Amino acid sequence: MNFNKIYALGLRHLYLISNSFPRVLDLIYWPTIQIFLWGFISKFFTLNSDYYSNTVGIILTAAILYDFLFRSSISYNMMFLEEIWSRNFTNLFIAPIKISEIIAALTFTAILRTLIGLVPAALIAIPLFGVSIFKIGPPLVFLLISLYVFGVTLGLLVTSGLLRYGPSFENIAWASLFFLAPLGCIYYPIEILPDWLQTFSKLLPLVYIFEEMRNILINDVVNYIEIFKAIAISFAYFMFGVIIFYWSYYGARMRGTLINIGE
Repeated sequence: MNFNKIYALGLRHLYLISNSFPRVLDLIYWPTIQIFLWGFISKFFTLNSDYYSNTVGIILTAAILYDFLFRSSISYNMMFLEEIWSRNFTNLFIAPIKISEIIAALTFTAILRTLIGLVPAALIAIPLFGVSIFKIGPPLVFLLISLYVFGVTLGLLVTSGLLRYGPSFENIAWASLFFLAPLGCIYYPIEILPDWLQTFSKLLPLVYIFEEMRNILINDVVNYIEIFKAIAISFAYFMFGVIIFYWSYYGARMRGTLINIGE
């Protein structure tokens, strides 16, 4: 694996962002709107419900973490789609770059796109609603790692679909996370789900991540076993995603459809 090639490919996408104000605005706009929306909804619940003593903090923290997951997946997908839209897709795969280098470049560059959207939104929540995700403490780092790896995995699976089915698969990029959100128990405990559905939910790292977030904020207790279980599940899915990506790439190359994707 050549790190110079990974750096060059990542730098190309960073230049696309830095030289385009609409792209930067898009990265910052949606997370910020999410914070405003969920912040005021949470504030309403606080004034009209006794379920949580800190409804704003819990729901808004969950919204920020979920948006981090959403942005990490979408950022990965968007960089891949940029290659298609700019008609650079064919050049990418005929260049002397390994598949592993492409995956590595997109994975490491996606974190920068994600942070561009997350940091302003998280900072705005502090003075506006008195909510800071940093109150989670050191466990926050591990929760974000698990969320990012799983988000990138979803991005890998979607790009695999783009390789297999072409740009028509693009809509799945926007729908995949909304499909998983109810099963991930982002805004409510897993006990809310029917018993049979809980079995499927426990296969997702999201359940352990958001359950632990609530456990920390409500009970001020950290269960690192659950956190590292979430990380292990996320990395297991990531390895699966890499395998699927390779399978889709070589399948598209054998069918001769790879060159038509960027057309």
